[in-house]
Amino acid sequence: MEREFSTIGLIGLPRNSHGVSTHLQLYSWLQQAGYRVLVESPVAEKLGMVKGSQASLSEIGQQANLVVVVGGDGNMLSAAKALAATNSRLIGVNRGHLGFLTDLDPAMAKSQLAAVLAGEYRQEQRLLLEVKINDIDQQCRHKSFVVNEVVLHPDQVACMVEFEVYIDSRFAFAQRADGLIIATPTGSTAYALSGGGPIVVPTLNAMIVMPMFPHTLSARPLVIDGDSCIQLYFSASTTTRPLALSCDGHTQLAIQLGEHVVIRKSSYQWSLIHPLDYDYFNRLSNKMGWLKKLF
Repeated sequence: MEREFSTIGLIGLPRNSHGVSTHLQLYSWLQQAGYRVLVESPVAEKLGMVKGSQASLSEIGQQANLVVVVGGDGNMLSAAKALAATNSRLIGVNRGHLGFLTDLDPAMAKSQLAAVLAGEYRQEQRLLLEVKINDIDQQCRHKSFVVNEVVLHPDQVACMVEFEVYIDSRFAFAQRADGLIIATPTGSTAYALSGGGPIVVPTLNAMIVMPMFPHTLSARPLVIDGDSCIQLYFSASTTTRPLALSCDGHTQLAIQLGEHVVIRKSSYQWSLIHPLDYDYFNRLSNKMGWLKKLF
């Protein structure tokens, strides 16, 4: 009988000895169980593994049936974005801090992963955003995928941005603010949450539009249809100062005079695998410190 997951990718650069130990344990266990294991090249080199086990991230995306990400939510975000076009299925072993996206407990990773490999899992499809900066001739100058959020911001602290937001080519609102957050449902528990945004169930087809420190008391976050297209336009006085987009806190895209931003759902999705006992609301309650059952 052919295995559903015959080739396993192992990624996530370990930052400490605990991460190294988890990588080595999973690698040895999976190989002994008869799986073909591909280890991301920088990880394999750090662990001193033989070259036959090494593969680039793109090769892992093309060949692996399941990609195991060892690390924190940041590692999962990077993997989801890098492997989006390959339709890879991802599962995480939590070696970070928060662990919203990495389900497996390092102490129980082998038993939990064994159940997943035996077919005992649930799968979620989550949306990605595609962000473009278009020049005055409507030509795309920069493009990036976003898993959590794209943040419009000035390079100077406490310097307001003037912008107009159009949704599906219809004017929605104008704002003077420190910036703007456009978040996915996955990103609703990230940067947008700290700004007072709503928590959105991650499987919803939606986007969050949230001004940052707006110069008005009436501004509120918007939750809009995930199939909408958002366009951002800027006043000439705004773009004479350095202005940028931050994509998932890593990629920084500069905005020049006369340019505008287009944000829409990507044609790609990313797939997250959970153990059968995964419960989003239980996870949310634990991470947020909400009250337990009263009765």
